[in-house]
Amino acid sequence: MSHSAFIGISRHHLGRLVAELAGPWQARREAALRQRRGAERRRADGAGRRHELVFTDRVLVTLAVLRLQIPHAALAAMFGIDRSTVTRAAHEVRPLLAGRGYATPQGRRLSTLADVFAYAAAHGIRLRIDGSEIQVRRPPAHRPGRRAFVSGKKKMNTIKFTKVCDERGRTLWDGTFRSGRQHDQTALKTDGIDSLLDRFPDVECEMDAGYRGLHRDHPAQVSVPPKKPAKNASPEVAEACEQARHAQSSARICVEHAIADSKNWRPLQRWTGRREYLPETITAIGSLVSDRAAAR
Repeated sequence: MSHSAFIGISRHHLGRLVAELAGPWQARREAALRQRRGAERRRADGAGRRHELVFTDRVLVTLAVLRLQIPHAALAAMFGIDRSTVTRAAHEVRPLLAGRGYATPQGRRLSTLADVFAYAAAHGIRLRIDGSEIQVRRPPAHRPGRRAFVSGKKKMNTIKFTKVCDERGRTLWDGTFRSGRQHDQTALKTDGIDSLLDRFPDVECEMDAGYRGLHRDHPAQVSVPPKKPAKNASPEVAEACEQARHAQSSARICVEHAIADSKNWRPLQRWTGRREYLPETITAIGSLVSDRAAAR
């Protein structure tokens, strides 16, 4: 079960991950037990009922769900436990993975978009930013806001997110989660990218044509593909425009590769769970993907 084909990471990476998360998991567990009791524990550590699934196995089943979207009932049969135990383990470990932040070659972990801009300013990195969307189940009929998930591009129910990476396609941040109907630029502005561009004037970004509004407001920092030339434009003008578009696309393509790294994990190809858990899943997978990418 610890093979990378099941969990998406190497055994060495798994060992470091278990050592990193064991302390926070134990602290959360003790805090939850203290809240349930309403008082400090009276018995020594180690007393009481034993876990059906030890912490290492909890990490394994969570990674298997994130990597291959294996049904919880199938994992329960493999480990000889109840399905609810697998579900509880995933709900315990997934927030810990999501809260780790994103790895960088310098060892610092990034958690917010402001952290990314500060990191880019400190190391002279030109950011690549793009949005992507994941198909989700259609909300029940007659539920308010049902049409908000319908993507105008894909003509299906989706949830969108924004990926930020560096020039080598290393994931630095996933965020601005929103329903499929909301535009990518609107979501980024809601997360305060305008103020961050003003705060870090040396940070430059490569984006696609959907962010022309940001390019208009910050022409020196935001690069987008040039507009198509007029139909009656001369061949020289059309050729120059095509060369500029190709150069900008070549500089931006690494963010598409970063998105593909995350979407190699099965849940992000089509999400079949509850929609409120998808942002946490995207962040958890992005955190794991960034660990491997940081070594490049």
